[in-house]
Amino acid sequence: MKVEFLYWEECPSHEEALARLRQALREEGVDVPIEVVRVETPEDAVRLAFPGSPTIRLDGEDVQPESAQARGVLTCRTYRTEAGRLSPLPTVVMLRAALRRRRLPAQEGAHGTGTA
Repeated sequence: MKVEFLYWEECPSHEEALARLRQALREEGVDVPIEVVRVETPEDAVRLAFPGSPTIRLDGEDVQPESAQARGVLTCRTYRTEAGRLSPLPTVVMLRAALRRRRLPAQEGAHGTGTA
């Protein structure tokens, strides 16, 4: 699994978000490197389709695509928590759920239960 963490330095939430991502990976038993990408310019933001900071992608898919509608902007973003509130950070619960969703197809295929 490819794990990307994209951030904008002016976003005050990026360090905590990275800590939460590491916690979620550890709790899910996923031992993969995190590709940390610092988005520095508006051109970088457009090239990376950056919806705001922090952004976490698993195999290229945003952990909460419905909150990643903006593209190519240097700004902070928000996430909708399990409780329905807006937050500048993804929760560990949200990240763990996203990790489980990404792992399921591979696990099904590995056990022969996927589609043939």
